[in-house]
Amino acid sequence: MSLRAPSAPREFSASGGFPLSFDPRALPATLALLALLLGASLAQGAVQLPAGFRCELFAEVPAARHLNVDARGTVWVGTTGSAVYAIPDGNRDFKADRVIKVLDGLNGPNGVAVQGDDVYVAEVDRIRRYPALARQLGAPPPPLLVRTLPSERHHGYRVLRFGPDGLLYVALGAPTNVGEVQDPHGTLARLRSDGQGFEILARGIRNSMGFDWHPVSGELYFTDNGRDMLGDDLPPEELNRLSRVGQHFGFPYRFGNNLKDPEWGDRAPAGLTFTPAVAFMEAHVAPLGMRFYRGSMFPAAYQNQAFIAQHGSWNRSTPLGYRVVTVQGSRATVFAHGWLQGGSVSGRPVDVQELSDGSLLVSDDHAGKVYRITYRR
Repeated sequence: MSLRAPSAPREFSASGGFPLSFDPRALPATLALLALLLGASLAQGAVQLPAGFRCELFAEVPAARHLNVDARGTVWVGTTGSAVYAIPDGNRDFKADRVIKVLDGLNGPNGVAVQGDDVYVAEVDRIRRYPALARQLGAPPPPLLVRTLPSERHHGYRVLRFGPDGLLYVALGAPTNVGEVQDPHGTLARLRSDGQGFEILARGIRNSMGFDWHPVSGELYFTDNGRDMLGDDLPPEELNRLSRVGQHFGFPYRFGNNLKDPEWGDRAPAGLTFTPAVAFMEAHVAPLGMRFYRGSMFPAAYQNQAFIAQHGSWNRSTPLGYRVVTVQGSRATVFAHGWLQGGSVSGRPVDVQELSDGSLLVSDDHAGKVYRITYRR
């Protein structure tokens, strides 16, 4: 199945209006085009950005979740449903040529990673490799099982990325709101592309849905979603930094700046050392995908800053989140917002992905869209 991506508006007449003579047979196509243009206009108008930035509709992808881009410029989109999509850009104009459903019938294929021509997909219960799929974008080859994963769906959507070391990194959420869990739940792990050498890097992570390596230090940073049912303002959401293998980031015993969880704080094993977060965000904003900005399109002040997609609260008395923030040091600043207006939600950002021209893609699983943010001086 192939879904047409939005194309540039075409001229209707020399004066810019509709043709003087109109063929009724063209009405369906005309109405479809008008709907597409209106949708693009609404997408641009709803999202508020700093001066000089512009948001456009890049493509419509049902339940669009985590993003990846390969060496050809093809954007890969995982979903919480059953499909994986590819958005090729053959002429490298940073516009979607088309949207192709390349895989279907999968179990929540949230995470997609690409190495060479091979595409790796993280479903809830397994990681599989599709040889040469990035080259052909046609009938998928028989998949090869890389590794089985825990099958619980609670916090079961996986983020999958290749690291600078060539290894495959995956976050494995805790299948509970709060409570002690057993490995590999509540961890960040890595393995070789053939599935061997599985290694747990960090524990005490409730549900990380985004990670990236700092462009200068090379350290691994990751988001983590705090527990629910402690009211509107606890616990704070976190951005963490992994400095060495074996660190414990607190769940379920600690949160925030080493604060004790009221239910589990006194049950921590003796001698266990906790690593506090490096940056905090408001409770329940649900930070998911994150990337450090490495490009040159945005102003220099954004270089090496972390962009984080906040999916938004689901049980807060006053909704919060539904935006993209930047983090420099320990401070988070709102960058893109407007998906939440007066308690009404029009979109829920999931992931961010930089393109090679320095523009930034943002996925939205609520509206089923991928946006592109650009900057012009």
